[in-house]
Formats: sequence, structure tokens, C-alpha cells
Amino acid sequence: MRLLLTSDTHVPARAKRLPEALLAALAEADAVIHAGDWTDEATLDLLESRSRRLIAVYGNNDGPALRRRLPETARAELGGLRFAVVHETGPAAGRERRCAALFPDTDVLVFGHSHIPWDSTAPGGLRLLNPGSPTDRRRQPHHTYLTLTAEDGALGDIVLHRLAAGVS
Repeated sequence: MRLLLTSDTHVPARAKRLPEALLAALAEADAVIHAGDWTDEATLDLLESRSRRLIAVYGNNDGPALRRRLPETARAELGGLRFAVVHETGPAAGRERRCAALFPDTDVLVFGHSHIPWDSTAPGGLRLLNPGSPTDRRRQPHHTYLTLTAEDGALGDIVLHRLAAGVS
């Protein structure tokens, strides 16, 4: 199962539209995971229309309309793995232990908020993934998103995609 992970799209506040490379990659994904901070319903509508399956949550910058449509936490089984999706996980210090305690029945936790790509494993095996942001790199060198595979209970082919400058 091919997955595409994104977060913190912030359209139209940080970009007028999603990058073409990200939109093109949607067609290759069996499921798309968005970890919040959409800021507009049009981007949610776009991803819903172009994704085979969309698993998504709202973020701290998402207003009432998005919060009515999306949960704070989403869960799905994909490729034999139990995924959870949230926007915020708190400070980086202690993140692995904190998230392992909060999500004991989860194999992979996808999160956003920081705009900083993250890939770590907590004691006990919980994998934590943050795809960064395709539209607002903040202090990061690149706009980013992640692709990976989930098959037979294992993750594979994890790629952090760096998008060209001027994507907005």
C-alpha cells in the first residue's frame, strides 16, 4: 500500500495553492494522510476529490467549518499497521515516550504542527512521522512531504520529498 503524508498546507495563507509535484503524487497513493492546518475547506475538497482514500485531522489554525468535517484524532489500519493521526504532539523533548504512552495501541503516529520533518521510533516500537510542510518551510531548508509503503505490517520505501523553491 502506497501512502502519501502531508501536513500544514496553510492554503491560502502561506501559499495560493498546493505544489504541482504534491498534486501529481496524489494519483500514485493508495491513501493520503493529512495531519492538519489546512486553513481552508477548498484544499480539503481538493484532496478528497483526488485521493483514493483520505485520512485527515484538523489543526490549531483550522476554524469551525474544518473542525465540523474533521476529527482531532484519526485512526486507520493500513498495510497491516495501526496508524493514528494528530496535529500536535507537544515539545520535541520527550516526544517519543509521551506519544507511546498516549497511543499504546498504535504502530505509526503521523503528526504535524512544527513544519519540521521527523522520523523516530519510541521505546516499544511506535514510529513517529512528521512530513513537514509543502507550503511553509519556516526555518527548514525545503518544503517537504513524505511517501512510504505499508505492507504486511512493515513500513518501507520512506522518502522525504523536497519541493522546489517558489512552490506557492
